[in-house]
Amino acid sequence: MKRIMVLGLMLAMLQGCSLREPIGAEQDTETPTLTPRASTYYDLINMPRPKGRLMAVVYGFRDQTGQYKPTPASSFSTSVTQGAASMLMDALQASGWFVVLEREGLQNLLTERKIIRASQKKPNTPVNIQGELPPLQAANMMLEGGIIAYDTNVKSGGEGARYLGIDISREYRVDQVTVNLRAVDVRSGQVLANVMTSKTIYSVGRSAGVFKFIEFKKLLEAEVGYTTNEPAQLCVLSAIEAAVGHLLAQGIERRLWQVAGDNSPESSETLDRYLTQNKVPEEE
Repeated sequence: MKRIMVLGLMLAMLQGCSLREPIGAEQDTETPTLTPRASTYYDLINMPRPKGRLMAVVYGFRDQTGQYKPTPASSFSTSVTQGAASMLMDALQASGWFVVLEREGLQNLLTERKIIRASQKKPNTPVNIQGELPPLQAANMMLEGGIIAYDTNVKSGGEGARYLGIDISREYRVDQVTVNLRAVDVRSGQVLANVMTSKTIYSVGRSAGVFKFIEFKKLLEAEVGYTTNEPAQLCVLSAIEAAVGHLLAQGIERRLWQVAGDNSPESSETLDRYLTQNKVPEEE
């Protein structure tokens, strides 16, 4: 009995040293919250303010990887999100540099405008649709690109130890997602700026266990473990936000668009950091 208690205490100590408390089932009932944002989101907020906002459209930001989740998990579900265009529009608005016009749901918008025109011809027209319907605004810039790569097992490994039937181990895997974003002049079709950004996706698994004969024909076996997977959609969102930040930095450096004169020192520090990352290192 004493041996069992000692081994139980050793297993508890291993768990305390290597494993954090896993998410309990009771936490599944928590109320919904806003999507957590990475440092790239706050970089966009801290970018210098523009002298004038740019009218921009996004027709799509497709998944160009062709990657599907491995079987038997799923042979039909894609590895990356299919809502990257919505993420891009959110990042553009968060930056404060763009007036984003709806184009992804353009057909729905045109259909609704037809309904309004038809309703205006009827008597007792509702107040909210009275008056001439203004034309849609045109953009001077189009944002193109997509998710161009999703590489799995870029790096993997782990470590562990076993002594007298007691073991502890840790394994990890690193995936990587890459996005491309380019700004196109609507009038000339010229590509004004083009950037590619990559974001790693970490998966970590930890476990501890004991496998030992306490007495003759009496075996003690116990194990505990958990796995943490970084959400792939949040990594795609962070890569898109970084791409928008680098796109703005490129345009400012090439004088494609101008910043306002009353920007804070913090915004200048953020811009300088992105400009430094955009520079190609010189060969020794």
